Amino acid sequence: MNYICDKTFDEERALYGSDGVRVENCRFEGPADGESALKESKNVEVADCHFALRYPFWHDTNLTVENCTLTETCRAAFWYDEGVKVSHTTLGGIKAFRECKDVEITDCEGISEEFGWNCRNIAMERFTMQSAYFLFGADHVTMKESNFTGKYSFQYVKNAVIRDSVLNTKDAFWHSENVTVYDSVLKGEYLGWYAKNLRLVRCKIIGTQPLCYCEDLVLEDCTMENCDLAFENCTVEATVKGHIDSVKNPTHGKIVADSIGEIILDAHQRPGSDCVIEVRE
Repeated sequence: MNYICDKTFDEERALYGSDGVRVENCRFEGPADGESALKESKNVEVADCHFALRYPFWHDTNLTVENCTLTETCRAAFWYDEGVKVSHTTLGGIKAFRECKDVEITDCEGISEEFGWNCRNIAMERFTMQSAYFLFGADHVTMKESNFTGKYSFQYVKNAVIRDSVLNTKDAFWHSENVTVYDSVLKGEYLGWYAKNLRLVRCKIIGTQPLCYCEDLVLEDCTMENCDLAFENCTVEATVKGHIDSVKNPTHGKIVADSIGEIILDAHQRPGSDCVIEVRE
C-alpha cells in the first residue's frame, strides 16, 4: 500500500483512480477548488483528513474513512460506492450518501440534508444525524443506538431494523415496508402513514395522528403520549401500555390499551370494518 501524508490538494481529481493507497493527515481545500479528489478509486484508506471540496468519493470500491471531517462545502461526498466503512467522522455537506451499497457508519455525527437516498445494505451504529428525507428509498437498513433529528425520514424504506434509538422526526416511515423498531423513542407528527408491515416493539410513540392508513401494523407493549386520532383506516394488532388520547376508525384487527380517551367510529367508516377495541380498565 502506498502512503500519502501531510499534503494539501486543491486540484481537480487530485488522486483520481487510486488503488491501494492510504491517505493520512491531508487537507482537500484551496483556491483551485477542484472536485472529485478520489473518484473511481479502490482499496483506499483515509484517516485524519479534512475535506472541504465537492464529490471526493464517487464510484469507489473498498473504502475506509476514519477520524475525518467533511465540511458543509463537501457536497455529495459518497455516491455510487460499494464497500464503505466510515467511523469517528463528521459528515457535513448536503446529500452525503446516495446510491451506495454495503455501507457501515459507526460513531459518527453530522448535518446533511437528503442523506442516504437509495442506499442498499447500510448499517449505522452510534450515529447522530440531522437531515431531511433521511434514507429515502433505502433498502436493507440497520440502525442501533443512534439519534436522528429532522423531517420526512425513512420514507419508502424497505427491510429495516432499528434498535435503541431516538427519532425526533415528522412524517417518519411513510410508505415504508417491512420495518421493525425495538426499544426506541419515536417523536413527531403523522408517524408511519401508508406503511406496510411496520412493527413497533416496546417503543414510546409521541405525537398527533400516528399510524394511519397502515397495512398489517403491529404494536407490542408500546406507550403512546399525546397520540390522538390514531390508527385511522389501519389493519392493526396493538397492545398499548397506558393511555391513548383517541382512536379513529381502525378497520381490521385488535387494539388493546389501559385507557382510551375517545373512540371515534364515523358513520362513513369503510364498509366491512371489524376492528376490536378493548380497554383494560
